[in-house]
Amino acid sequence: LFIFFSVFNRKTGEPPLINGWIPYLGKALIFRKDTYKFLLDQQKKFGDIFTVHIAGRYITFIMDPFQYVYVIRNSKQLEFHEFANKMASKTFDYPALSKGKFPELKENLHRIYQYLQGKPLDIISDHMMKNLQDIFEWKCSQATDWETEKMYKFCCSVMFEASFVTLYGRVPAADGHKVISEIRDKFIKFDASFPYLAANIPIELLGATKKVRKELIHHFLLQNMTKWLGGSKVVQARQDIFEKYELLGDYDKAAHHFAFLWASVGNTIPATFWAMYYLLRHPEALAAVRDEIDHLLQSTGQKRGPTYNIHLTREQLDNLVYLESALNESLRMCSSSMNIRISQEDFVLKLEGNQEVVLRKGDWIALYPQILHMDPEVYEDPKEYKFDRYIENGKKKTTFYKAGRKLKYFLMPFGSGISMCPGRFLAMNEMKMFLFILLSHFDVELAENKAVRLDNSRMGLGILLPDVDIAFRYKLRS
Repeated sequence: LFIFFSVFNRKTGEPPLINGWIPYLGKALIFRKDTYKFLLDQQKKFGDIFTVHIAGRYITFIMDPFQYVYVIRNSKQLEFHEFANKMASKTFDYPALSKGKFPELKENLHRIYQYLQGKPLDIISDHMMKNLQDIFEWKCSQATDWETEKMYKFCCSVMFEASFVTLYGRVPAADGHKVISEIRDKFIKFDASFPYLAANIPIELLGATKKVRKELIHHFLLQNMTKWLGGSKVVQARQDIFEKYELLGDYDKAAHHFAFLWASVGNTIPATFWAMYYLLRHPEALAAVRDEIDHLLQSTGQKRGPTYNIHLTREQLDNLVYLESALNESLRMCSSSMNIRISQEDFVLKLEGNQEVVLRKGDWIALYPQILHMDPEVYEDPKEYKFDRYIENGKKKTTFYKAGRKLKYFLMPFGSGISMCPGRFLAMNEMKMFLFILLSHFDVELAENKAVRLDNSRMGLGILLPDVDIAFRYKLRS
């Protein structure tokens, strides 16, 4: 009776409330266990709009992708940055960016993202390409016969170091690789606790996480960062801004740099793994992407192999339609981000078809694009990997339909609107370049025949990790 009453006892215009029977927790446990299944079940019962009580929060889910645009465009009433700021400051241990204490710091940091677009993006992408090639050569140039490694570990090692060197510069010590791999090992330990920190669990309850976080932040103290050579303009610009705020301590600035590192690789590493894994699982996809890569090298007169430096323009990268489609398809299958907005006032959200949703100040609104990504009306056989799903007549396919209507949003691995990842262009370039070098230089194949599944512990937080690692082998292409 209580559950029945709590679902239907709502003010006029408020969506049905799914409350659960455990005080405070509400539906948190079942929601965390399998968000995708839980939301689909509620949609069948209550329609496209409903509110769920999760750990003291009331979250209204908008399930119809045609309504996304109405949430995204109301950025004044439905805010994101304050929520993200609170979560990040707690997770990465820097003071919240309050207007009183740090006037315009948030806006100044946001402006810096111009270094991740246009011409500055070309510069940083060129550096990333060179660093990736150097790391592949250092790591793999001896592989004249088959070498076997674990795939996630391999992607993590290459992508972490290439991103670190590109953004923060080289560690000039003779054992520079060793220093970065020590930072990487600590990063992996911290990252394992990230879902718990994001769920507001106190860091004191998470074993050695607090100690590991402190050690990681210490790497980014100014006296350490000034020793690194050839860092990026984006990091330099962030440093310059932090110097203007006297109330930001040295540790706080270092914590900001650490947060930026996590934002740069936390999702890119697992996304790179899935792109590589699906290509190796599907020989037809691997052959098509490799053909496209070989054709580009041939047409630009460039030689492949670890001793040759390959240069790609942004236009050339963008024209690799099979590579991009394969990457987008793996992102469709492995991304699980929840796009959250918080109502800044009591507010009536007007939706398509004269629908209205009455919201209270502080209510959360959520879009969950994984439902869209796995919708069989939008994507035929959504559980199947189809590497050419985003290609039509040899060109990029950007028109997808539901119920005979064209969708504005059909692929959302990087969030939406004001919460869209500002580093998405760089992230896509990095993953394409990793795959480009791997497939142009090496023969690659799986060394184990086992299924790797999505680990759901990060549902709602970005790219899901694999539940196990898998061995693969590689050797230099003849």
